[in-house]
Amino acid sequence: MYNQIMKQIRQNLFEISAIILISIIYIISRIFNLLHLPIFTDEAIYIRWAQIAQNDAAWRFISLTDGKQPSFIWAQLVTQKIFYDPLVAGRMVSVFAGFGTLIGVFVLTQVLFSNKKMSLLASFLYLIFPFALVYDRLAIYDSMVAMFFVWSLVFGVLLIKHLRLDLALIFGFILGGSVLTKSSGFLTIYLFPLFLLLFNLSRKGIGQRFLKWILLFGVSVFLAYAIYSIQRLSPFFYIIEQKNATFVYPFSEWISHPFTYLSSNLLGLVDWLLKYMTLPMLGLSISSFIFLYKQNFKEKAFLFLWFLGPFLALAVFGKLIYPRFIFFMTIPLLILSSYSLIYLLGKVKSLYLKIAIMLIFTCVFIYADFKILTDFKNAPIPRIDLEQFVNGWPAGGGVNESIKFFEEEAQDKKIIIATEGTFGLMPYSYEIFLNKNPNIEIRSYWPIKDTLPEDIVKDSSERDVYFVFYQPCPACDYPGAAPISWGMEKIKEYKKGDGSVSLSIYKVLSSR
Repeated sequence: MYNQIMKQIRQNLFEISAIILISIIYIISRIFNLLHLPIFTDEAIYIRWAQIAQNDAAWRFISLTDGKQPSFIWAQLVTQKIFYDPLVAGRMVSVFAGFGTLIGVFVLTQVLFSNKKMSLLASFLYLIFPFALVYDRLAIYDSMVAMFFVWSLVFGVLLIKHLRLDLALIFGFILGGSVLTKSSGFLTIYLFPLFLLLFNLSRKGIGQRFLKWILLFGVSVFLAYAIYSIQRLSPFFYIIEQKNATFVYPFSEWISHPFTYLSSNLLGLVDWLLKYMTLPMLGLSISSFIFLYKQNFKEKAFLFLWFLGPFLALAVFGKLIYPRFIFFMTIPLLILSSYSLIYLLGKVKSLYLKIAIMLIFTCVFIYADFKILTDFKNAPIPRIDLEQFVNGWPAGGGVNESIKFFEEEAQDKKIIIATEGTFGLMPYSYEIFLNKNPNIEIRSYWPIKDTLPEDIVKDSSERDVYFVFYQPCPACDYPGAAPISWGMEKIKEYKKGDGSVSLSIYKVLSSR
């Protein structure tokens, strides 16, 4: 037995070494400068929810108050016990989820094409994929969504090939995790006919095997819905449907204007796809149907449709869309790109030519990765993501600096921090890091009116009161500024990225 194991290791030494190397580079790339990008609005919300759920078991379903499924928040309950810094704890959930996606890409490619070199190449492409590098380093849901999506494809393929109950149960648990993460997880269930592309029509007993697959798939779906129903323990379960209607048109609303927003949605989605996938890599994906077009056609069509189906569904039904919504959809395209690359590399014998081919198709990825890790505000990614994460009002520029300022101010006296906004970056980013400071009281206000809140005016006679502004408001002259009528003294101002938005700290003039 020992000799057989050693023989297998020697035979697969290259693949094992490559997997280990890719894994090491993955970890380094995801944790390098992990805190370089400041916390942004959604991260602040999710991390604060996790803190509350950690301290009070009655609030384990707190995310449902905003219509968000809880699995990402629950994952943070684990990482918060491992990592001291709350932002690191939140982002490490995505780092781990991204690693799960990396392994899933390898396994899915192997299951479909039985080619270890192609599987390694597909994993490598995920490793350097700018889309993945951005979202595997943020404390938001989307890396976990991608992980469940890839593994649901893995076990969906295994199920239709082998028709086993154990695979159906595992598939069901993965689907359950997927729908417990985000509503987009239901797409794997809704688009289940795509798995029939891989149904073996050459074997005998087609009808019997088809019926068995339907029954086994039914078991998986039943298990997924049972897991999803855990959320019914919370009285806020109904809010999920309301929240979904914010981002996707319900059918009852969509039917009155079925294609009104299709062209504008497609323009945005295609632009984001081109920015993150890049033309060379998209060209490789399409070329996979040209190179050896008769070979593995079903498998390639399967992957392409798992991109195209969700992509078109979002274009048709999308109401409020962001680039992160298409992240999970792009992963099948990476596998198709690896198919074309393997073909091209196999056509040349010179090592230098092989390296040249790899550089030609991956240099744009690598350049984008370098900018993402070292100079995010100038990274060649969609403008809307730059606005969200570094240049616009949702970004957390100035949060770290202002926290240090308030900690110094509160060393020997009690202060009040008032924030513009009651939900989101403010006050949550301050509550995350300052809530345990006995000398600091955090209050939040919205909407911002023409006059100072009465309680602030009253308390300013007893304590130093600071008001933080960071976003547009009707009474403010510009984002990050206080209303002139409030008559406060500006103490600090921190510009966000390359944008025109600032985070500003004002001191309320005391009547003492």
